[in-house]
Amino acid sequence: MEAKRTKESLVINTDQVMINDLNNYNTLFGGVLMKKLDNNATLSARRHARVKECVTASTDSIDFLHPIHQTDSVCVESFVSYTGNKSMEIFCKVIAEDMITGHRRMAATAFLTFVALDENKKAIKVPRVIPETEEEEFLYQSGEERAKTRRIRREHSAQLTEIIGLEKPWEKGEDQHVEVSQLG
Repeated sequence: MEAKRTKESLVINTDQVMINDLNNYNTLFGGVLMKKLDNNATLSARRHARVKECVTASTDSIDFLHPIHQTDSVCVESFVSYTGNKSMEIFCKVIAEDMITGHRRMAATAFLTFVALDENKKAIKVPRVIPETEEEEFLYQSGEERAKTRRIRREHSAQLTEIIGLEKPWEKGEDQHVEVSQLG
């Protein structure tokens, strides 16, 4: 399988901020931005793997650096920054631009991991990535460490799911049930 240059998976999407995208602080809802990130990252993963379907395996982090206002445009850039055997790490950066002044600022960064699927919904091997710019090289070099952190987090999540309960709160024993009004 032939390796691909990072820029081959680059997806850039710019939108205006609409009034119904705003929270009660008149800034972009975090969840609206999360959806934009996932949509962009999916396209980067599919472009890299050249498959019909890729699924989100994890969202490592979304670092909200600066609020995005209604007077801003929001530009999401994403590309495959690191690959494992069957997984692709997608780096996303969000640039807010004040449409009145032209001032641009880094509003958020994020790392998402995707898996490419074949027609039987089985994970398949993905091409390696070839970084070319200083930014791409930095992300690629630090990618292995992030992949290790993801594996540890996945192991912890597996342990946690063995411990946490699925019963409904009202099915717990009388001594375990605490009314919200009692927490005062």
